[in-house]
Amino acid sequence: MAEGKGGAKGNLLTKEEIGKLQVYLRKVLANKSVEVRARQRAGDAAEIYVGGEFLALVAKDLEDGETCYQLSMTILDYDLDSDES
Repeated sequence: MAEGKGGAKGNLLTKEEIGKLQVYLRKVLANKSVEVRARQRAGDAAEIYVGGEFLALVAKDLEDGETCYQLSMTILDYDLDSDES
């Protein structure tokens, strides 16, 4: 399979991996409202939500025989100026 839409077949996230990522992120972030959800159109990444709000993407990366998961989060400048806390 060519790279691009959906990525390489080995990079697809399984339901088991998504569950393990959710448990791990809830523990590390000390927040039980963290949810890791499969993406509708792309199986090579999952979406992370906190309190129902989209926060980031997590993607599986297979490199040099090791599996790692990369978190990608965009923070808009105006979100930093918010006085909600």
